[in-house]
Amino acid sequence: MRNNRAQDLRKSFIDSLEEDIRDFLINEAELHTYDDLTKVNPVTPSTVLKCLQARYSAKVFYTHAGCTLVALNPFQPIPHLYSLDVMREYHAAPQPQEFKPHIFIVAEEAYRNVQGQVEPMNQSLVVSGESGAGKTWTSRCLMKYYATVAASSQKCQDTVEKIERRVLGSNPIMEAFGNACTLRNSNSSRFGKYIQLQLNGSQLLVGASVQTYLLEKTRVAFQAPNERNFHIFYQMMKGATEKQRLEWMLPLDQDFAWLPHAEKTLEGKYCTSRMLACVDYCSLSLSSFCAGFLQKTADLLQVPLDELQSCLTVRTLHAGKQNVLKPCSQSECSVRRDCLAKVIYAQLFDWLVTFINNSMCADSSMWCNFIGLLDVYGFECFLLNNLEQLCINYANEKLQQHFVAHYLKAQQEEYVTEGLQWSFIRYQDNQGCLDLIEGSPSSIFSLLNEDCRLNRASDAKQFCVRLQKELSHNASISWDKFSKQPHFTVAHYADKVSYQIEGMMEKNKDPVPPELISLLQNSQDSLLHSLFADGDHESEGLRGHSKVVTVVSKFRNSLESLMKILHSTTPHYTRCIKPNPDCRPLTFKREEVIAQLEACGIVETINISAAGFPIRIPYGNFLQRYGLITNTRLTAQMNTPLSPTGPEMSNQAVLGSAVEDVLNVVLKRRAPNSTLSPDDNNNMVHCGRTKVFLTHSLLEMLEVHRDRVRSQKAFCIQCCWRRYQNRLRNLKRQAATRLQAGVRSWLVRREIRKWHKAASVIQTKWRRWRVWMDALAEAELDDAEDFIENEASSALPKLDRLLKERGSVQLSSIQEPVMVRGWPIGLAMTSAPSITVSLTATGFQRIMSMMACLKIPFRNGEYKVKTNQFDQGVASIRAQPRGSIKVHLQRSPLLYADMHPVHKTDVVTGFNQILLERP
Repeated sequence: MRNNRAQDLRKSFIDSLEEDIRDFLINEAELHTYDDLTKVNPVTPSTVLKCLQARYSAKVFYTHAGCTLVALNPFQPIPHLYSLDVMREYHAAPQPQEFKPHIFIVAEEAYRNVQGQVEPMNQSLVVSGESGAGKTWTSRCLMKYYATVAASSQKCQDTVEKIERRVLGSNPIMEAFGNACTLRNSNSSRFGKYIQLQLNGSQLLVGASVQTYLLEKTRVAFQAPNERNFHIFYQMMKGATEKQRLEWMLPLDQDFAWLPHAEKTLEGKYCTSRMLACVDYCSLSLSSFCAGFLQKTADLLQVPLDELQSCLTVRTLHAGKQNVLKPCSQSECSVRRDCLAKVIYAQLFDWLVTFINNSMCADSSMWCNFIGLLDVYGFECFLLNNLEQLCINYANEKLQQHFVAHYLKAQQEEYVTEGLQWSFIRYQDNQGCLDLIEGSPSSIFSLLNEDCRLNRASDAKQFCVRLQKELSHNASISWDKFSKQPHFTVAHYADKVSYQIEGMMEKNKDPVPPELISLLQNSQDSLLHSLFADGDHESEGLRGHSKVVTVVSKFRNSLESLMKILHSTTPHYTRCIKPNPDCRPLTFKREEVIAQLEACGIVETINISAAGFPIRIPYGNFLQRYGLITNTRLTAQMNTPLSPTGPEMSNQAVLGSAVEDVLNVVLKRRAPNSTLSPDDNNNMVHCGRTKVFLTHSLLEMLEVHRDRVRSQKAFCIQCCWRRYQNRLRNLKRQAATRLQAGVRSWLVRREIRKWHKAASVIQTKWRRWRVWMDALAEAELDDAEDFIENEASSALPKLDRLLKERGSVQLSSIQEPVMVRGWPIGLAMTSAPSITVSLTATGFQRIMSMMACLKIPFRNGEYKVKTNQFDQGVASIRAQPRGSIKVHLQRSPLLYADMHPVHKTDVVTGFNQILLERP
């Protein structure tokens, strides 16, 4: 008694001491400012819980936990947290890790890793957590983020937008057909899906594909109390128009047994078909008063009524070569009815997934990398758990093992292999639980499959006894000896779950009567006929019991293929935490949260992340990216794998020395005025045998320094390029100048030759005109008598009476009038040969004097008049008329007689201009 009291006092003292130490180490007023749980001191479940609670109260729902991201479900919409502006801000940030924790940081890190920042590799985003923790919403945000950032190129904007709409549009459709309301979550995923976002060489979204796992089709025919069927049935009932109700034969006030709580409403309207209405009628078609509903079911399926009724009420037994028809009991009829509804819905769901993949999946030649988004059902534990919950929790165990093997275990083993001084941190390993479920030679799955292959009726109690006999050595399984129902309890990584054995074997067999398949294949409905066109595989189990493909076998194979994909990619973990079991907004239940933190190994993850190096890069890859900092070139001989002996060891030593040189340059730049101690360097970096281990802070420093060196190199290249461009432009300019000079010289020479030719013509005409004018001047007569004597033989024109009266003469050889106003005689001589002279003075004598002075020719083109008044350019004063003279002149043939011709027709040029300008 005294010992117990002393132990209690000691325990209370230790608790109070630990509380005082925690109060000393922890400043609770600043807990909400810790963006990373590795900064919490000390790292214990209670301190981590306090930090998360403080951040949740401050409406901060994302927190880093080393390499993982912890997401708390707020249970209320927060639009500003996921807006397009926030997406673009995280995408454009040089270092997104400097921003507040967000799911977009994980998305951007995966997107940049695909682009090859360090090691180009396909990425996978694993979103885990229990049911109702927010996994589906997180996956939806990730898809929206990638659809937004991958549409940044205007070149393929239309293609990206089309794929974006299809990827995002497939979400509500698949949620309608695959999600349902459960006790723990109003929008619980009843299937697993792995979405593969396909990226081309430019890291743009060009397609997507969806792979599904284990649809809970039993929910179509059975729902637990206070749970509901798939969303699509309620949406069809509430969203159908009057015309659609008539087409699908859905009464407005009809209550269907498989649609409990139909008074609740759901947002959104989704695609429906007559087969969904048929599934609704399957819940009513076997009652004694529901013959009309059986007819409606046959009409919706477009099959004969008698064949449908026969398939539901009569089964065919094969006895040798004979077929025996045996009526079914009411329970057997119910099983066949449920089987009809489940197989139609399952085939319709698979057809929907195939249709979605065909509409948005790109050809393999169009994409080279992908980012995978894994959204699976969360860990489940209900009052009644059966095969569905066993498979769901098995999938969560596999994901937990992947996390443990990839991060907690593999990382610590790699530290030891690479020579780091490291002490192992204990963590919860679930390998024993996985051996219990899927191990060999004996496990729950193997015993289930073996029992299903036997041609005998299933016995739950006998199977429970066999489990106790075969698996009692495994510490992860237990039995309640006082329970009346056969069951077994499995200690999962998250919690202990008790599974009911009753009905588990039948669900694992999942038999489909061949009569139902044949009936559906003969349907007149084109879609229903296509769904079961190759449906012979559904009845394989009935034709050969040794070849039965059970539900757990198919699920295990599909899960193994998924794990191969995850192992071939770089995973990014996001742990979704459910703050309270009632899904109330901003309500934090400490017991609920601490159980989830311990189950998923958050505390161990924080310890390893705080003490370890999350970045591990091989020497060759490190120098290939950061060797430019020290101008180190990686040769093919240096980049060889490590072997225990041989020259490769020296190559690794050379690589390690080059890596250390790069790190020394970066670390000296970090603190140029201070000397870093080796301990400080070891906290940030450690060089192993083949790899260099870094912290995120040092990786950021390397990236900053690399960008600075690249900027300097780029500036040098730009200077050389600009110098080359300037020199090239100067050479082109000089060449163009030479070409222009040559062309101008040729044009000038051609113009000068033209001028010389024109000058020669002018000179020839001028000399000819001078000779002619000299001859004309010598032959000029001083008076009328000489004129008459010398030209006696010439016939003067006869003047009529009009000439005497008007003082004018009209010469028949003259065509155009020329107005003469005392102008120079030379101008008259060079005028057109046809002249009309009009004199205002009267008198025959003056007319004769003028004609004698001009010596007008009798025929066109003949100029006989010669004058010696060339120098003066005027006629004899005595020969001029004493009145005003008007002479109309034609244009001179010497229009371009000057050295610089003016190409205008209305300008008098040449010698005519000289004559006109003289006084």
